[in-house]
Amino acid sequence: MRYFLLILMPCLLAMACAASRPFPLAEDPIDKNDEMRLWRQAEAEQAVLEGSGIIYEDQELEDYLHQIARKLQPLEIQKDFTFKLRIIKDPHLNAFAFPNGVIFIHTGLLTRVDNEAQLAAILAHEMAHCTKRHALRAYGGIKNHPRILLSLREAISGFGGLGDLLAVFGTPGCAAAVTGYSQIFETEADMVGLQLMIKAGYEPNETLRLFEHLKHEAETENLKEPFFFGTQRRLQRRIDNCKTFLANLNQSKQQGAKNDEIFLEGIHKVILLNAFLDLKAGRFNTALGGAQKYLTIRPNDARAYFLMGEIFRQNVGAGDRFKARVFYEKAISMDPSYPEPHKAIGLICFEEREWMLAKKHFESYLALSLQSGDRAYIQGYLQECHKKGAPS
Repeated sequence: MRYFLLILMPCLLAMACAASRPFPLAEDPIDKNDEMRLWRQAEAEQAVLEGSGIIYEDQELEDYLHQIARKLQPLEIQKDFTFKLRIIKDPHLNAFAFPNGVIFIHTGLLTRVDNEAQLAAILAHEMAHCTKRHALRAYGGIKNHPRILLSLREAISGFGGLGDLLAVFGTPGCAAAVTGYSQIFETEADMVGLQLMIKAGYEPNETLRLFEHLKHEAETENLKEPFFFGTQRRLQRRIDNCKTFLANLNQSKQQGAKNDEIFLEGIHKVILLNAFLDLKAGRFNTALGGAQKYLTIRPNDARAYFLMGEIFRQNVGAGDRFKARVFYEKAISMDPSYPEPHKAIGLICFEEREWMLAKKHFESYLALSLQSGDRAYIQGYLQECHKKGAPS
């Protein structure tokens, strides 16, 4: 993917603890100093991310991701290199790797993946960026060109996913996406990643399916720069390279592992979380797809039906309010103690001047949600229902 070299001001570097050595340092003295500097920068940036509130904490899911990474990790570097997987709550299609082996994957990308083999393709690609020292090689090409760093920051500041990350780091930090070298590095990471997948027993053709599937998603969402893939032209080159590699591969007739059901069970909570994030971002079709995907795994979850109701209520169109009510009522039937759909139906009924029905659902919401921060707001609606619904 297009990963980032995150360069901090000296004051942040001073805050970083001494860098642990993920694998033997470069032999060249200049490269050795640069690599140590990159590790310190990575640790400082990690500390900022960890304290930002955007990290999704789920130990069970992280254990699952680490299990896949261990399958992919070459034996020859296991004694020197430990990968760490972290998840960022962000609906954009992105993942990135720090040079010391910490890999971040967005919930948006994680939930667009169909099976474990496709997830393995993403992780193997990121791991290759680390083991092939792409950060060090790229850093050597841009460290003496501050104009490049400035122009890169300006170029990427308008994009949603990365722009959000830059906001986390604040004005002292800047991010440089590898551009001049990225085609070479991305191709190398793709090819090394495919080899790691094959050695681990995964189906390598899923890499191509992942590319083509997410290319369609990026086009549907009209994304100018889907970061995991780069520009559309670069993405097409990567697809072509992948096709060539697979065509020349002497594969056995036995198909590699995909692990569809294991994967969906492992990430099901993230699917629902990300669908809510998509809704918050106004990406109604994407949120709907996520909610529907989640319901194939957890068909009796009231939260998913509430989410479906919210999608139709907020995406106002012909018949959408009626559809929203149906889903809210379904959520209540699945879990009568779940307060949110009561409030949502109450608001719809209030707008449609169904005062007594609105009153009923507002009262249910207040009874079920004793610690809610909007009690005064809902009580105001309830008082209006009493006034307007009273017999004349």
